[in-house]
Amino acid sequence: MQKRRISVPVATVWTSPSSFRPIDASAVSKNPDMKTWLSAMTREETIALCSEKRTQTQVLFNDPIIIDEINGEWARVVVPDQYSSRDKRGYPGWMPVSQSILCNRSEAYESVMVQSKTAILYNETNQPIFELSFGTFLPAIAETDHLVQVDTPIGTGILHKKDLSFPARRSSYTGTDIVHVALKFLDLPYLWAGMSAYGYDCSGYSYSMLRAGGYLIPRDADDQSAGGRAIVLKSVLPGDLLFFAYEKGSGEVHHVGIYFGEGKMIHSQTPGKKVTITALKGTIYEQELCAIRRYWKEG
Repeated sequence: MQKRRISVPVATVWTSPSSFRPIDASAVSKNPDMKTWLSAMTREETIALCSEKRTQTQVLFNDPIIIDEINGEWARVVVPDQYSSRDKRGYPGWMPVSQSILCNRSEAYESVMVQSKTAILYNETNQPIFELSFGTFLPAIAETDHLVQVDTPIGTGILHKKDLSFPARRSSYTGTDIVHVALKFLDLPYLWAGMSAYGYDCSGYSYSMLRAGGYLIPRDADDQSAGGRAIVLKSVLPGDLLFFAYEKGSGEVHHVGIYFGEGKMIHSQTPGKKVTITALKGTIYEQELCAIRRYWKEG
């Protein structure tokens, strides 16, 4: 077993080392490029990531992983920050070894989080290194009025303070705060297994919005539906998670959305579609609603 940290902006975790296709070369390279990968795929190829179960999840820069096995250029990993009932240690799958690095993160520094959709990470001579996603956490070494020096798996970096939040300097988000953050990604295309500002799946969206607010919840919708505080429909509030199951709510959980208010939810809908706001009344979602959970703290 080997502990590492992600050394690229977004690392995709695959079902197996043979899951990627030629079109996925930009995602599995040593320096993956999410924009190039997503723009190269047709709608049908994007949907196939789901229908063919090729991808499992994604991990952001500096997040920890545990490597169980290395097979050539690939590693079998678990992601400790993404709880899964499939492995009590974290979310399992395979990823290129080259997208992680042996790194001891200092716990002595305050963490900052990328709050903009994306933010450029610069080196110490002010040259851009690469673009980071919303929700990336890094230790802050020093700060000025406009810049923050951060410790990263690839060395010291610089970020603009306007792109960051300081979680320790604020209270955990309310439900309304969670909805406000979720609105940043309205119209973002759905991405199966997506966990970044370049694309979310339904549970990746709810996970990432809650994590940004100070709440670490399970990765997948079925696991999310078993946690938090159970809420009855008449007491639902913005920021609560709504879960939907087949067989008119009595079967397997297959979707999650964030309650928006006024009988609506905001959610990353389905492969081939986008983050949208949907009214529940008169839809299949009204029929399939099976659980409501509150992870955010009231008061």
